[in-house]
Amino acid sequence: MDYPGNLFVVAAPSGAGKSSLVKALLELDSRLAVSISHSTRPPRGQEQNGREYWFVGEAEFRDMIERGDFFEWAEVHGNMYGTSRAAIEARMAAGDDVVLEIDWQGARQIKEIFPNAVLIFILPPSWEELLQRLKRRGEDAPEVIERRMANARFEVAQAQHFDYVIINALFETALFDLKTVVHSQRLKYAALRRSKPVVFSALNLP
Repeated sequence: MDYPGNLFVVAAPSGAGKSSLVKALLELDSRLAVSISHSTRPPRGQEQNGREYWFVGEAEFRDMIERGDFFEWAEVHGNMYGTSRAAIEARMAAGDDVVLEIDWQGARQIKEIFPNAVLIFILPPSWEELLQRLKRRGEDAPEVIERRMANARFEVAQAQHFDYVIINALFETALFDLKTVVHSQRLKYAALRRSKPVVFSALNLP
C-alpha cells in the first residue's frame, strides 16, 4: 500500500477553521486533491452534493458500511461520516496527494490502514474564541452550539495523537503552517522514494 501519492488527514473541533484552511490550501497547491466524504447530515447554506460532501440517507450509508465501501466511518454530532476506499486508492495510485477533512476518530483509523498518512490537528487559540466562531457562523441553534463545545473538550484532547498541530489564531499564519507541513512531507526520504522511484533507481538509492 505504498502509493506514490501522499495522504494528509486534517481534523479539528467544529469552529476551529479546518474547512476554510483546507479550501485555501487547495487553491494554492495544484498538486493536492480533496477527497469528498459521505455524510448523513443535511447540507448547510450553499453546500452542494458532490462538492462539500456526498449527502446520503442513513439507510444508504449503512448499506455502504456493510459493503465495505469506507476506509473509515464515524458518528459525529448525531450524523454519520465516511471516507470512500475506492476514491482514495485511485488518486494515490495515480500519484496525487490527497487531503481528507475528517474527525479525530476517522483520522486514527486511517493511520492504522495507511501508516504513511500525515495527521494534522487544527486547534483554536482559546475556548472563548471557539465559542464566538460557532456563534458567528449563524448555522446552529444554541443547544447545538452547546453540544459542539462539550464535544470539543474531548476532541481537543486527541491532538496529542497527531503528527502535527496547528493553532489557528491568525488565519494567514495557520495557512502558512499548513503549507509548510505539506511541503515538508513531500521532501521526506521515504515520500520522495515513493513519488520519484526512477530517480532513486538511477542513483542506486535504497
